[in-house]
Amino acid sequence: MRIDLSGKTAVVTGSSEGIGFAIAEGLALAGARVIVTGRREEKVAAAVKAIATPEREVAVEGFAVDLATADGCGALIQAHPAPDILVNNLGIFEQKNFFELDDDDWRRMFDVNVMSGVRLSRGYLPRMIDAGWGRVLFLSSESGRNIPPDMLHYGFSKTAVLAISRGLAKRVAGTGVTVNAVLPGPTLSEGVADMLAEEVESSGRPVEEVAADFVRSHRPGSLIRRAASPEEVANMAVYLCSTQASATTGAAMRVDGGIVDDII
Repeated sequence: MRIDLSGKTAVVTGSSEGIGFAIAEGLALAGARVIVTGRREEKVAAAVKAIATPEREVAVEGFAVDLATADGCGALIQAHPAPDILVNNLGIFEQKNFFELDDDDWRRMFDVNVMSGVRLSRGYLPRMIDAGWGRVLFLSSESGRNIPPDMLHYGFSKTAVLAISRGLAKRVAGTGVTVNAVLPGPTLSEGVADMLAEEVESSGRPVEEVAADFVRSHRPGSLIRRAASPEEVANMAVYLCSTQASATTGAAMRVDGGIVDDII
């Protein structure tokens, strides 16, 4: 199967690194014009340069903006008003004891992980419906199904994303627009590598080995017994954004290495 997204424009939030970067790169290589977003201008510029290497014929632009705010989402919609594909990847995570979480912690997690996708979907979906074609993708997590006790607020936000994704798919039923969610498991992104950096330094072992130990200890249900790569998650995302995925909507597609103990 060859995915060809020529003529399509994609906005990928939080795409200056990690899973978002891998999705942006995958969409660009499939022929889409891609808008890379992030808060820091220098990181966005570096991501655009990394994707649009001289040997590649790809169309990539950058837009630095804080999408945790309504003003930031509005600025992105104004600058790039009519994408065919929206990937709501922006997200944060942290390990923190529930009894140490204050109201600001909960609000920040909700604003970044949930409201950014709500605001952008609200802004972009009407144009997709009018065009008769569109793809909206939310990045949830296996933590939205298996709520981690040390990241309760994160798990809550990812469950909310699942609910929004399913509800929006019903809202746009029959329009030619699909809405889906992807549920990654532990993924060796820059954020996870930073979290494991102390153990990597003290042990002298490769980060991939330390990440595999983390998965076996904290996600013993994993069937692949390792962390996924951002590219492995991106492969599923690119497919769901394709024309080939036209009969898949309202779905929660797992790239969790089998952590969620479920047969469907």
